[in-house]
Amino acid sequence: MKIMIINGPNINMLGIRETNLYGITFYHDLEKKIKIWAKENNLKVEIHQSNYEGKIIDLIQKAYFKKFNGIILNAGGYTHTSISILDALKSTNIPCIEVHLTDIEKREEYRKRSYISEYAFKVIKGLGIEGYHQALVSFKENEI
Repeated sequence: MKIMIINGPNINMLGIRETNLYGITFYHDLEKKIKIWAKENNLKVEIHQSNYEGKIIDLIQKAYFKKFNGIILNAGGYTHTSISILDALKSTNIPCIEVHLTDIEKREEYRKRSYISEYAFKVIKGLGIEGYHQALVSFKENEI
């Protein structure tokens, strides 16, 4: 099973940015952990990060054309603003799990709205980087 992991704006700043919210794990360490978790679950992963909405849309479309079985998406701030990313997901019909390091329901009012949730079959929030592990396990256990 091939899973594309797409991380949005500022996720590359993990371990640097607001460590009280997002933790002290650096982004490159998160990538290493994801690869270990994927191997443990017999999954193939391709990991991406972009600060640009159009690039995220391109990656979603790539997942379709390259026949990925699933997408794990942490769209960062675009979660709350991007109808275009939602439309890209809808156009692919690829199962998607939305991941957030923090619980967006317990954050600022403007962060409580998620366009991605309108498409995702599962939302994992507030577990820190463990959320990615849980998402991989969900795909492995065929919760889709």
